[in-house]
Amino acid sequence: MVRTTALEFQRKFGEFQHQARREPVEITRHGRRESVLMSAEHYDWLTAAAKRSHRTTDATDAVVDAVQRAEMDPQHSALDELLK
Repeated sequence: MVRTTALEFQRKFGEFQHQARREPVEITRHGRRESVLMSAEHYDWLTAAAKRSHRTTDATDAVVDAVQRAEMDPQHSALDELLK
């Protein structure tokens, strides 16, 4: 991700606007991350992704029950070691 100061961002706004079409631009003030400029397309993708995600605490009883009854395919049993 491209990183710039707020002052440089003000001076070269057009340049960073073009850069943001390719990748997000992080804008700092006093060395701290303050803002991120990104393309409208990237923003739309992020907001759509956020709408598709859900908190596990908000899962319905049917989903919780299905997860509890689910069994992993034996070919993935090595992944159990990661949980230890």
